Amino acid sequence: MSMYGIGGTEVKQDASEAFSDIDQNRTLLVEKLTSEAPIKPEFIAGLTNIDAVFENFNPEVDIEFTDSEGASKEEVLRFQNLGDFGIKGITAQSDFLKDLTAQKEQNHKMIKQLKTNKLLRQAIENEESRIALINAMNALIKELNEG
Repeated sequence: MSMYGIGGTEVKQDASEAFSDIDQNRTLLVEKLTSEAPIKPEFIAGLTNIDAVFENFNPEVDIEFTDSEGASKEEVLRFQNLGDFGIKGITAQSDFLKDLTAQKEQNHKMIKQLKTNKLLRQAIENEESRIALINAMNALIKELNEG
């Protein structure tokens, strides 16, 4: 039986191969799903889909984050499906990462304002108006904190 690669080129089979390629409609998933190695490895039969594997192993990882001031924060990330391994899945579980995401979004909004708001850009470029803007913002922050 001939196999064909990208562009319709024939892929010759090597007769000495001890194993064959995984079919195109199959996925092989190999991953360490526990933080500690088992004392005695065991074969677990009957796990026929990804959900059953996650349910059986309940994978989780203890992770330590360090903020910009050097303080550390420990969190536990749990994985219940493949979606939990993506950016959104991990961020949804972590308060630390949620805060970082919010800061990132705020920084993007400020950059957009600096790029598109000509009046703000002119106020920042002029030393006198920049100091006045900073004083006005500090007064606003003080008022918000008091009220």
